[in-house]
Amino acid sequence: MPTEPGNKLVVAISSRALFDLDESHEIFERDGLEAYQRYQIEHEEQILAPGDAFPLVHKLLGLNRRLPEARVEVILLSRNSADTGLRVFNSIQHHGLAISRAAFCGGQSPWRYVSAFGCHLFLSTEAEDVRQALEQGVAAATFLPSRSSSGASEQLRFAFDGDAVLFSDEAERVFKSQGLDAFTRSETAAARQPLSGGPFKAFLAALQRLQHEFPQDDCPIRTALVTARSAPAHERVVRTLRAWGIRIDESLFLGGLDKAEFLRAYGADVFFDDQRGHCDSASQHVATGHVPHGVANR
Repeated sequence: MPTEPGNKLVVAISSRALFDLDESHEIFERDGLEAYQRYQIEHEEQILAPGDAFPLVHKLLGLNRRLPEARVEVILLSRNSADTGLRVFNSIQHHGLAISRAAFCGGQSPWRYVSAFGCHLFLSTEAEDVRQALEQGVAAATFLPSRSSSGASEQLRFAFDGDAVLFSDEAERVFKSQGLDAFTRSETAAARQPLSGGPFKAFLAALQRLQHEFPQDDCPIRTALVTARSAPAHERVVRTLRAWGIRIDESLFLGGLDKAEFLRAYGADVFFDDQRGHCDSASQHVATGHVPHGVANR
């Protein structure tokens, strides 16, 4: 029998994030479920093209080749039935992706299996599924259509916004309700009080555990914090990560500058942010996941 996920980094992905299913989804929207099922069965030998999250998944699974035993698992969570999902698995095999576990939910949302599989991260194109996963305490993001290609670096580069992603939205609530000056005063006064964890704290911690499997000077994973904060509001962030025992490789405190060009310069394979406007801008340059969490999404 296959081993349990155990100490692996486990990422769940929807079929529409992994592969380009736009054409068949249009058939579903226009003609209904039966027409969609018929189309998928008729085309099950036709290999699907990679979707927006495919390069990220390819790099994630590639990490296992550098380790004595597999430490990364990707699980497929799909609204397809097993019958119509045969085309998806045919495509997985064709592209050489080591994905063996899946849940095909016959038109229902698969979010309820995210915790059962022990997933650290769930990526989907269905915003409601993502919201449900976030409510269960799992890091999750809606993968946005992107004009970007995968980063040229062989490293797997993650970029995270701070407030409402790595951290709670407690500071962002002050900014939204009282403005920048009040936010700055509040964060300066609380500089030595660690922020509460946000939805991606556990994923970042799991990612760092995986980083520790590699030599520090030859690690294939790199992380970056890309935040609109600037000095003096930076201090609370630095002290929070220190209190958590989590190291970020790069930290960009942009003071409200647009993040997109910095993410392109960093070469992010994926960027996670809670604000849709930032995500839309970033997706012009890098693959982007919208995290519908916190005060900005209420």
